[in-house]
Amino acid sequence: MRERAIPYLLLAPSAVFLLALFVWPLAEAILIAFTDDAGVWSLRNFREMADDLNFGDAVKNTVLLVIVVVPLQLVLALALASLLGNIRRGRDIHLYVWTIPLGISDLAAGIVWLAIMSERGYVNTALQAMGLIDGPASWLSYETPWVLFAAVVVAEVWRATAIVLVIVVAGMQLIPKEYGEAAEVFGATPWQRFVKVTLPALKPSLQTALILRTILAFEVFAVVVALGGRNLPVLVGEAYAWQNDYQNSGVASAYAVLVLAISLAVTFFYLRVLRVREETLA
Repeated sequence: MRERAIPYLLLAPSAVFLLALFVWPLAEAILIAFTDDAGVWSLRNFREMADDLNFGDAVKNTVLLVIVVVPLQLVLALALASLLGNIRRGRDIHLYVWTIPLGISDLAAGIVWLAIMSERGYVNTALQAMGLIDGPASWLSYETPWVLFAAVVVAEVWRATAIVLVIVVAGMQLIPKEYGEAAEVFGATPWQRFVKVTLPALKPSLQTALILRTILAFEVFAVVVALGGRNLPVLVGEAYAWQNDYQNSGVASAYAVLVLAISLAVTFFYLRVLRVREETLA
């Protein structure tokens, strides 16, 4: 009996942690989102959310960020991981340097790029030095939404590609070298080996990386706030505004539930599309 109880005792702290800091707040948020001020079950908060002037822009901007950022990060991570596999000396140093952004918080990354893109930042200084502009230009205002969007994309790619890179590198290390050597013996080109051997074997790692990065991309907030505030509305930013500025927990919870529903749908989609058969893993 004691031996059977040991695994459950070891898991108990994690279970208590999840219940206290995830399940309970999640249940509270769902309850608040689906009730009105009188405590009656209602969709009023979701109707108010849908009527919000920034709701359509927040959905559009968030989806566009996911569509642009996640593929860029995946392609860049695959390219860097492939280059890393061909490095004979200093491989660990290169990996360490490339993953330095992992130690930088979202807000700190946003502030770094704000220093680059602000009116007195490095971009304006360089353009003025080259004589391309007469004075400081405001790149991160509501008048230049696409520049602001591009700045957020660049900041997110710079900050979070390292997460995908680490997962992909770990997956590549699990691929037996014999597969690539056999393909090379049969005359496969490096591109053919990558497409026919490496990518299929990387499916479990790609599944994990895509789920993680897509969910986090839907939750983008600090980088956007640091660079543009509400000039670029996103879903989590609107949830924060409704809670902090308007003191309306109901609509804020409705935004949170919407992000949760999207995240669950995306996770299910990736699990279906990138499903790995048991015989493939064997």
